[in-house]
Amino acid sequence: MDSATPDLTGQATLSASGPALSLFTGIVRTAGWMIAHWWVPAVAALGVWAVSEVVVRRLARKASAERMALELVPARHFDPGLEEILRRGVQLARASTSMPWWAPRRAKTVQIRLRADGTLPLRYRIEGPAGGERLLSITPFGPAVTVNRARSILDTPRKHVVRAEFILRGKPTAPLREVPLVPDPLQPLIDAVCDLRAELGDLAEVRLDIQRAPKWALRARRVQLMSAARRSERREAQRAARWVRQDATGIEDSLTWQLLKLASGHQDHGAGGRRLVMPPVPRRIEAAEALGKLASDDRLVRVQLLVLCASNTEGRAEARLAQLQAALDVFGASSRWAMRGWRVGPWRVGADRWPSRRGFERRWRLGHCQPPRANWVRLDELTGLLKPPTVHCRLPLLPADLPAYRFGDPELLLQGLYRGPDGRRRLVATYASETLFEVGVGKAGGGKTERALAQAVGWAHSGGGLMFVDPHRDSWPRALPFLAHDHLMPRIALIDLNALGSSPQISSWNPLGMHQGQAAHEVVEAACDGFAAALGWDDATAPRALTILTAALTVLTSVNEAACQAGQPENQATLFHVRALLADPGFRAAALAATAGRLDEETLSWWQTVFPSLPVDAFGVVLNPLARLAANPVTRAFLGQPAGVYNIRAAMDSRMIVWVCPGGNGPTDRLITALIARDLLRAVRSRRDTPEHQRVPFRAYFDELITLTGAAPETIAAMFEDFRKYKVHVHGMTQLLARLPMPVRLSLVQNASTLASTAGSRSAIAPITAEWGDTPGPHVVAALDRYEHYMSLTVHGRRIGPVRVTGPHLDDVFANYAHPHQAAALEHAALANAAAQPLDQLTTQATDQLGRVSDFLTQHTAATRPPVRLQKQTGYQ
Repeated sequence: MDSATPDLTGQATLSASGPALSLFTGIVRTAGWMIAHWWVPAVAALGVWAVSEVVVRRLARKASAERMALELVPARHFDPGLEEILRRGVQLARASTSMPWWAPRRAKTVQIRLRADGTLPLRYRIEGPAGGERLLSITPFGPAVTVNRARSILDTPRKHVVRAEFILRGKPTAPLREVPLVPDPLQPLIDAVCDLRAELGDLAEVRLDIQRAPKWALRARRVQLMSAARRSERREAQRAARWVRQDATGIEDSLTWQLLKLASGHQDHGAGGRRLVMPPVPRRIEAAEALGKLASDDRLVRVQLLVLCASNTEGRAEARLAQLQAALDVFGASSRWAMRGWRVGPWRVGADRWPSRRGFERRWRLGHCQPPRANWVRLDELTGLLKPPTVHCRLPLLPADLPAYRFGDPELLLQGLYRGPDGRRRLVATYASETLFEVGVGKAGGGKTERALAQAVGWAHSGGGLMFVDPHRDSWPRALPFLAHDHLMPRIALIDLNALGSSPQISSWNPLGMHQGQAAHEVVEAACDGFAAALGWDDATAPRALTILTAALTVLTSVNEAACQAGQPENQATLFHVRALLADPGFRAAALAATAGRLDEETLSWWQTVFPSLPVDAFGVVLNPLARLAANPVTRAFLGQPAGVYNIRAAMDSRMIVWVCPGGNGPTDRLITALIARDLLRAVRSRRDTPEHQRVPFRAYFDELITLTGAAPETIAAMFEDFRKYKVHVHGMTQLLARLPMPVRLSLVQNASTLASTAGSRSAIAPITAEWGDTPGPHVVAALDRYEHYMSLTVHGRRIGPVRVTGPHLDDVFANYAHPHQAAALEHAALANAAAQPLDQLTTQATDQLGRVSDFLTQHTAATRPPVRLQKQTGYQ
């Protein structure tokens, strides 16, 4: 080629390589500048991140301001299934996205708050977007859980606060332990906070934030896990190959191997004679095996677990955090909850210290969720936290649940000694206004009467009125030293029909007396019903006896009305005048003549027409029980006085403490008991003439209900049904619930505010434990020690328990109230308040009363009009 000819090819090459060279040169220069001025892009990137973080935080704070809170209150029978809990979890995950489109990811969360501050065992709250309120308000748990709109909680600052964030440690793809629903998975957490004390400022709160998994984050996490699994598999394959080669080389170089080759006649020539070793190859990685719980998108969420403990007492917050950490260990398996941070000597660097504390407090205050990348869980791993405490959870009794007893407080009623989870014992009580009826069951000597006595003594010292009916009289000397106080003596009256000692003193009562302002028809009805209850009369079995007794008592109460109006209450008739009215023609004529203007025409006509036609033997069924009463000097003295002192209605209104000891459980004693019980029912019902707010609370204690109900079953049943309306509350004790008449048993169990049982046979205790759903069972209650009770109580309108309570013992609880040196003075005052007189004196007065009444009738008839003439006289002559 000619040298003058231009080199077109070279020029083209240079022209083509020019831009590429320029680009390369520019890149090199830019890289050099970046290396020399690296701080410029770093500052720019930091500025962009800071601006974006500020914008995101402001948007998140704005979104968090529109959050709502719901409080879930489970019923006692709340027992959800696994499917219901999973459905609730799906609701929570779905509700977390109910935010405006501009809301940052950290604000799109639903928070479960488990809070305990010593006022309630555990408060279960749900906080989330306001747009998800409708979705979260309708739970799959149905009516077993009440959802209430909750207000924000404002905590007072505590002196000592500790914080912690828990993350998942262990195998990242492994699930948490599958905790069964029975017992409740929340039980370890509740046990950890069961001994919180509100007066010390104790507080413990666990917050679980649930956030739906972002798709891009899930994909990135899966890629990361698959890459890690492949690297791990390659490392394992390489390690296995090295071991195989080492094993093969070691075998061929061994003396044994060389001897075997010599013996077999084979000789190796050089290194080529070695065996060919095939190293293992990496196996195929299966996605399901490598990703574990992250392999599927179903029910997969991200969670954030924050814990805060506080107290005004040093050391209690740290101890509480350690207890909660131990409680969360229950959920651990290959994966577990671990506290975030690290320990340096005695210090722990975590959420409670810089630099993590500020972020923790921001998330705690605003409800933001920024979980670590490892906190991926499936909803079925959180079943224990997705629902409130169930029926299988054992909740502690806090002072807010069962108030502490305060001596002299009229609003409280002593129940016993409760031993808390921390071992502290405290006297517990129920509110007197809510303790309407009580039933105590258990074997003899188990402590039910001792508990009733302690309760009665406490009620008396707080200014309350009561009536204690004890057929055996053992309760009176037991309570005597603890009631022997000067301010109580004027309020105590003793009605003792046991006639103990050489010169017994007996009070008096006229069931037909009109000097206390009773209504005549109520007095007649109460007396007739008392006889009918004790003798088993009714309109089907003894209609004639009821008619005769009613007619006779109607006349006698009219006689007593006339005597009281004449200013002569000492001339009133008693029950023992029924015999004279039926058998003595002269007395009958005088009585009818004296009351002719008081009796209605129908009653007077009955005496004039029906009575004369009755056979003589028709009166025996009425007169026989009266004859038994008259034959006993004690009952004759007690019932034979014209103006008896016993007036239970006046005792109620004046807050008296009346101790009634009928004297036994024989036929005569049962009749006396029936009359007293029926008069109590009449007196209580008569309080309808008093406005409700003016009715003074009064309590009736019935020891040995078997004896009392044997005398008046329908009366006792009516008490448990009606007394609440008139602010009279009944406390009954019995050894065997099965021995009570069916109407009494049904009324007791139906209306009992407190149901208590001491130890006893399983068959005797089974009816009580059946009311508790056999939790505890009869075998547990039967093994109780003496003075130990299981009881269900009513506080703030809801049932508490059954809970184990030690019955109060008078010598322990009221030791400072014991005045044994004043016991004799109290007994004397109690008899004086009951106007008790010597038995012989009262017996003589009862015997002479017939003559005094006859004289009064004669005088009264002469002063009014001539006596009524009957067509025919009959009866006992």
